[in-house]
Amino acid sequence: MSSQPPGRLDRRDFVIASLTTIGTSAVLLANTGSAEAQGLANPSVSPAPDAPSATVYTGDEIQGKKVVSTLDVNDLAAGKKHFLYFQGVQMPTGQHWYVSVTVARGARPGKRVVLVSGVHGDEMSSVHAVQSVMNQLDPAEMSGTVMAVTDVSRPAIEGMQRRWPNSGRGADLIDMNREWPGNENGVTAPSRHAGLLFNRLLRPNADAAIDFHTGTTGFDVTAFNLASMDVPEVRAMVELYPVGQIFDNHVYPGVLHNAFVDAGIPSFTPEIGAARVLNLEMTSLFVEGTMNVLKHHGILAGPMGRTGKDVGVYIGNSALPIIATQGGLVEHLVKLNDKVEVGQKVAIQRNSFGQVVAEYTSSVAGEVTGQRSDAMSEPGNPLAFILFNNTTPDSRETYPE
Repeated sequence: MSSQPPGRLDRRDFVIASLTTIGTSAVLLANTGSAEAQGLANPSVSPAPDAPSATVYTGDEIQGKKVVSTLDVNDLAAGKKHFLYFQGVQMPTGQHWYVSVTVARGARPGKRVVLVSGVHGDEMSSVHAVQSVMNQLDPAEMSGTVMAVTDVSRPAIEGMQRRWPNSGRGADLIDMNREWPGNENGVTAPSRHAGLLFNRLLRPNADAAIDFHTGTTGFDVTAFNLASMDVPEVRAMVELYPVGQIFDNHVYPGVLHNAFVDAGIPSFTPEIGAARVLNLEMTSLFVEGTMNVLKHHGILAGPMGRTGKDVGVYIGNSALPIIATQGGLVEHLVKLNDKVEVGQKVAIQRNSFGQVVAEYTSSVAGEVTGQRSDAMSEPGNPLAFILFNNTTPDSRETYPE
């Protein structure tokens, strides 16, 4: 019998940020203010400009789309959609990684909302959700601007893998969602890329921002939003989604939505199921919620769609990891979104002879929000996460990554 004590985990650990470095550990500053924690994580972050600079065109075109190195959406013609490439960090060859940018500039002035996906390269439903929102927008009927960036971590997306394959010291694999707001003069390509995007593309054009993700390869998650519900502007947006779970947690420094919040821009992260696949049914819930957000900000007119009031939303502030203690075949005894009680058995493992070598129970009452989808596991891998409310969270927490 094996279970883990309650603890507060961040989103990326929550969706199994790395299954390749079992045995190492990291410390989560669970209750540290995000601004303070960001400073600890990025002591040499290059300062962002106080106001957007004028749009800078490089003079290049890629497949008929102009390339910019700085963008102010106010420089673009109103009432139209614009398709651009943003010039990101250089490769070792001296060429650049280019990021796709779609701007729907409304016919009338108004708020600016930024939609981001592709920070991790194996997260396809998040990309599809953003594309689906943009395809529904008619700039002639809009007040304000929506900008979408759908392939932030280009080299990771090319290999459909979670991490950026950094070439600075051989085969480094860097989680770009620990790099924000980045440093244009940083020591790694992901840090420089994040700095360029945040300073010259994302931050200057955002009054609100949404950073879309999914679970990572080998792990499935429910439809949920990761959000700091103590920020009123964030809560107002998150409650407009017809999805059944909210993970109310400030999580790691270095994640993109925290960089936005630290800059005074309300932001949160939707999580849309499993990696490497398109879950169209789940994606539609987030498209509906995002359209509600655009109506909330006055960018679109019309009645709201379904919201959190139309579904039973479970809100938890912590996620209990159920960690494998043995190697073997994993059998889940509960499903995603199932309610579990203290002491309830949630999974077993069998060895190569078919013998049960481990049974796993929950030490908390909550809802299943993530499960390992790979059928085999070695010791140390998370098998499941239980979303729950921790009344006395630890100020610091160590966990396997």
